[in-house]
Amino acid sequence: MTGPQDISRRRMLTIAAGVTGTSIGAAMIGTPTPAPAATKVAQTVVKYQDTPKGDQHCENCLHFEPPSSCQTVAGTISPQGWCMIYAKKPT
Repeated sequence: MTGPQDISRRRMLTIAAGVTGTSIGAAMIGTPTPAPAATKVAQTVVKYQDTPKGDQHCENCLHFEPPSSCQTVAGTISPQGWCMIYAKKPT
């Protein structure tokens, strides 16, 4: 049996793509629908830590929003932190 802390990165991205795809699909057929509220996941779910993992840290992650927020993870985020949904910013 899996719990909320056992969610995989692939599953999270699939869920996120499904929500986004639904909104885009509705917009394409002309059905006015409000955008879904952005739901952030708990830090424990993505195994957030206040320290980097090698050269991976929030400050160079695609989801990081300076000075201390994240698009996908709830709560205060350290620029030197890390979690399992880390995605390096394109250079």
